[in-house]
Amino acid sequence: MTAPFDLNDDSVVVIIGTGAGGGVLANELAQKGVSVVALEAGGRYLPEDYVNDEWESFGQLAWTEARTTSGDWRVAKDFSGLPAWIVKAVGGTTTHWAGASLRFQDHEWKAATTYGDVQGANLLDWPIDPREMDDYYTKAENKLGVTRTGDRPGLPGSNNYKVFEAGAKAMGYEEVHTGRMAIQTREDGDRTPCQQTGFCFQGCKWGSKWSTAYTDIPEGEATGNLEVRERSHVARILHNEAGKVTGVEYFDADGNLQMQKARVVCVAGNSFESPRLLLNSASSMFPDGMANSSGQVGRNYMRHVTGSVYGIFDKPVKMWRGTTMAGIMQDEARHDPSRGFVGGYELETLSLGLPFMAAFLDPGGWGREFTTALDSYENMAGMWIVGEDMPQETNRVTLNHSVTDQHGLPVANVNFTDHPNDVAMRTHAYKQGIGMYEALGATRVLPTPPYPSTHNLGTNRMSANARDGVVNGHGQTHDIANLFVSDGSQFTTGAAENPTLTIVALAIRQADFIAAEMSRGNL
Repeated sequence: MTAPFDLNDDSVVVIIGTGAGGGVLANELAQKGVSVVALEAGGRYLPEDYVNDEWESFGQLAWTEARTTSGDWRVAKDFSGLPAWIVKAVGGTTTHWAGASLRFQDHEWKAATTYGDVQGANLLDWPIDPREMDDYYTKAENKLGVTRTGDRPGLPGSNNYKVFEAGAKAMGYEEVHTGRMAIQTREDGDRTPCQQTGFCFQGCKWGSKWSTAYTDIPEGEATGNLEVRERSHVARILHNEAGKVTGVEYFDADGNLQMQKARVVCVAGNSFESPRLLLNSASSMFPDGMANSSGQVGRNYMRHVTGSVYGIFDKPVKMWRGTTMAGIMQDEARHDPSRGFVGGYELETLSLGLPFMAAFLDPGGWGREFTTALDSYENMAGMWIVGEDMPQETNRVTLNHSVTDQHGLPVANVNFTDHPNDVAMRTHAYKQGIGMYEALGATRVLPTPPYPSTHNLGTNRMSANARDGVVNGHGQTHDIANLFVSDGSQFTTGAAENPTLTIVALAIRQADFIAAEMSRGNL
């Protein structure tokens, strides 16, 4: 099929990535009549292609190209080449996610003001008024079909949830429910209602879970204003003598180097690939990488305070049945420094299949203690910790010039070490999670270390002042007016909530800004 947009068409907005940020932005701009070329490094997979098996699905969807790790985090030892579970496909990580969709609390937009001086943390307030986000959050919830918002009913509770809820209430918790999930629960929507198949991190075979792959992307394409070029790996962003972005170079599906001209470029490649691209776009004018006059590109990487707790009971739970993360306890999400840390955390239901359980329960573990735990898989209940970690300049993504990808480009090195606040929060969350299961008579409780994360944030953060970050309150880079960041890498702080809803809300807001600035002739 002939491409609708020519490589020399310099009127288009080029968006790099098609996940929660890039995919939504592409559709929102296309609906406004803006011409968009979306470049996606992965292929296109739809519900009929997804595999309801964790291990095979990983092979189908995951970004498995070389990455390196450093720092004190356990992931660097256990999974040195896999710092995160990121999807390489149209839809990005909206394909591999559970669907949890939670708004930030007001105080989390103003972390520096709220938490004060936290030694070793590089805290900033977001340059956004929380009240400005209310309408965008509502638009995002309606787009995603988030349960327990508007008039949308919640999901039913699985056995895993029933154990989780009973344990939470036994501990005195009150804010426990089946979550706010981007999963269809009724017949009157565009997507099939949830069939409770389980294994919900993988691509949803029913299309019940929201993903840009089969919602925003085809909606944008239907306008005639969006072209998605899959298997297109962007190498660098180009600019003119005035420092204005003029286009991008990318390797197409056949490995040929192409150049697409652009009026505006928006980077939405996740918190690893987005800073990597900006750093790989260094030039004589931008010797330290594009949009990096502050030196903040790649810095302040956050991944949330995570970890898991599994309880083994004397009767079967079969935690894999039903919706994976339709269960949340929010009592601990408050800011209460009397607990020994700033910020808060959520506890959410979780289940893994046997292959992933064997890989993540105790990486490198073996022997009777490990094998008997797996033998008790049918009787297991599980939960996941999601908490606000502290941004640190030293937690960062840099280029590893000693390792290159299939196109000869330096790969991302991910350096991370927990802040003492992160450790204190995780310790508290483990204690409370263990207490929930022990209150119900668990025969054994297993706290497990953090997995390679899907919550990757920061590295191109928002800031009011150019010296403190990479982009302004609209995701527009401080250095280059027609270059934007449109994914979770623009997060100033991480908050305690799963990030996807906020990424979507920011993308809708950014589309309004870009379209308005284009119409005014400012871009």
